[in-house]
Amino acid sequence: MTRPRGVLGVLFIVIGLAILFVAPVWGQQDDRQVYVATVTGTIDLGMTPYIKRALREATKADAEAVILDINTPGGRLDAALEIKDAVLNADVPVIAYVNREAFSAGALIAIAANTIYIAPGGVIGAATPVDGLGTKASEKVVSAVRTDFKSVAEFRGRDASIAEAMVDEEVAIEGLVEEGKLLTLTATEALKWGYSEGEAANLDAILEAEGLTGATLVHIDISFSERLVRFITNPAVAGILISLGFLGLLAELTSPGFGVPGIAGLLLLALFFWGHMLAELTGWEGVALVVIGLGLIAIELLVVPGFGLVGILGLAVFFAGLFMAMIGQGAVVRDFLRVALVLVGSTTLMIIGAYLIMKLLPRRRVFRGLALQTSLTPGSGLEDSASDEPQNESTRRSDASTSLVGLRGIAITDLRPAGVARIDNRRVDVVTEGDFIEEGRSIEVIADEEYRRVVKLIEDPEPDQTEENAPQS
Repeated sequence: MTRPRGVLGVLFIVIGLAILFVAPVWGQQDDRQVYVATVTGTIDLGMTPYIKRALREATKADAEAVILDINTPGGRLDAALEIKDAVLNADVPVIAYVNREAFSAGALIAIAANTIYIAPGGVIGAATPVDGLGTKASEKVVSAVRTDFKSVAEFRGRDASIAEAMVDEEVAIEGLVEEGKLLTLTATEALKWGYSEGEAANLDAILEAEGLTGATLVHIDISFSERLVRFITNPAVAGILISLGFLGLLAELTSPGFGVPGIAGLLLLALFFWGHMLAELTGWEGVALVVIGLGLIAIELLVVPGFGLVGILGLAVFFAGLFMAMIGQGAVVRDFLRVALVLVGSTTLMIIGAYLIMKLLPRRRVFRGLALQTSLTPGSGLEDSASDEPQNESTRRSDASTSLVGLRGIAITDLRPAGVARIDNRRVDVVTEGDFIEEGRSIEVIADEEYRRVVKLIEDPEPDQTEENAPQS
């Protein structure tokens, strides 16, 4: 009886020791995490904050690695450069999984990763930059992109000439690609030439190859705000936000107070800049230029008569700020053309909208506060009650002309600089060149722009003339 008990005791001790040794391994496998972020579809500006957030969360969670699941035909180079920098500077190992295609900008992101795995039948390469017409970009742009690919490949210890051949067809590599053809590597070629650590049919195969079998895959989904950024930075949407925002402020500038049009315009422009700031395309310098431009335009509309140097300068500064907000680092000719097209479209919408504001909206009762009225109709309650009083020859308007230029009248309210004057025996909304004119002073119309009449102060007439021309009570 003693021997069986001794054997059982030894057996229990062995089992206990085995549990002590194995338990930490089980715990390690259960606790290990690998984060997964997807790079699919066209690479745009909204993808940058998403990838950066995935890398931050993985670092904070002390993850074993981050897998970038790539299947993209390429996209914006400036967005790819931002993602490339984030990958190179990541505090967690990054694994690129070319899940079928990594062309153009996608190839640069993949090469920036610590390791690369390619799905069976997958390809990587074909990264020549193109312009807005789809043709090869200038030699200067190609050289810059080629240098980017080369430096990233060298940093990761890969053959730099292969990366260059993906960008420039003038690079030839014996046994791989001849001059005049752009390089695209298959999964087998990538493994042979050191641009892949192996083929992987799925994510589990990558975990096994990396010694991470049993680790938990944590998939990072794109958030609502990141989707909104991708939507806002879409060229068509950005153009609409710019146009409507500008027109809202323009409508507000033509009416007293501060109401719905101004608030809506500010919110739309703020939304535009919020999206582009999150995409890291612009900083506060772009906002400052837009604000300065709008201020100059306001001065032109409210203070300086006509539309001259101040207004043109304001528009130039305004569009310069918008241009800066939509162009990121590494922008190529294609990006410049895209932004130029957005601004041309926005300008067209602004011109049409400004015409509607100045010409059509004031005729509708609900919008009458948006612009000065050019005429008053009988029976409106606003016409001059003293229409039958004597008229001075110098203030008599010709029936053959509707222009008030040259006519004189009396300010019946303070002009600050806008107000009301009596001209040709009727009340007319007027604006000065910026000067303050007191009620009762004589004025003369120097510009008639239909939607506003610009006046200036003139010397009061002699006392006998004043009494003759004064309104009768």
